[in-house]
Amino acid sequence: MEKDKTYAGHRSLKEEGNMDIVCVPAGILRANSYLLTQDGKDAVLIDCGGPEPLAEAKRRGLAVRAVLLTHGHFDHIGGCAALQGAGARIGCSEAELPLIFSQDNLAAEVGVRIPPFTVDFTFRGGDELDLCGIRFSVIAAPGHTPGGVCFRTEGALFTGDTLFCGSVGRTDFPGGSGAQLQDSVRRLLALPGDLPVYPGHDEPTSLAYERKYNPFR
Repeated sequence: MEKDKTYAGHRSLKEEGNMDIVCVPAGILRANSYLLTQDGKDAVLIDCGGPEPLAEAKRRGLAVRAVLLTHGHFDHIGGCAALQGAGARIGCSEAELPLIFSQDNLAAEVGVRIPPFTVDFTFRGGDELDLCGIRFSVIAAPGHTPGGVCFRTEGALFTGDTLFCGSVGRTDFPGGSGAQLQDSVRRLLALPGDLPVYPGHDEPTSLAYERKYNPFR
């Protein structure tokens, strides 16, 4: 695996421990998708806004076994059909299912067609998932969407559109709630330690930085 290099918009990051993280901007909004692998062969993908993650996985010789969705907006699900066709299982929050397959996924508003796919498995906040040798803790994070979630691994936190570097997600979309988002952000910032934070848009950050500088803390 290539590490700590930047090329063609794909940022290869290395988590402490044995898990490699590759950030792949995808889709028309260039939302962050994250390829995670322990062994350099099998991978889990967090979010999939377009075709770029599958192409990058193939370039690296990775087989994506599962896709975990933080929420159901079009810019995070647009590439799911292709991944599913390549053998990946798609998982999302049980509470997010109604949004994913409705106009509330916002695809129609921007003139985007989402190729049809199915959800193979669901989860709830508090669940633990073991995929490709990686253990994920599911954290319920409503606010940006009703059923949004974040994923915590041993050494990283993937926050979707809940928490960004110096900001938080919008709540003016269908099902959004400012009060719920504020509560979700506060619960994330209360997690122990100084985990690196990998958001759904823009640059990585850390819990320590957001505790100190995020105006929505």
